Amino acid sequence: MQLVLNGQSRDFPQLAPGANLQDLISNLNLKGDRVAVEHNGTIVSRVDWANTGLTDGDRLEVVHFVGGGGC
Repeated sequence: MQLVLNGQSRDFPQLAPGANLQDLISNLNLKGDRVAVEHNGTIVSRVDWANTGLTDGDRLEVVHFVGGGGC
C-alpha cells in the first residue's frame, strides 16, 4: 500500500487491502497512547482507528509525543 506519511510518499507492502489506522500505527511500532493521527485532513480519535480504513494514496500526518525535560 502506498501512503503519504508526514509529507513523504512511502510504500507499506505489509499492509494488506482492508488495513486500518490501528494496523499502520502497529506497523510503525508506535505507542498508541502517545500518537495523534490526521487522515486525509481529518483528525481521527484513537477509538476510531480500528474503524478507519486505509487506501492507496491516503495522506496521513502522524505526531508522536515524547516526554522529557525537567528542572
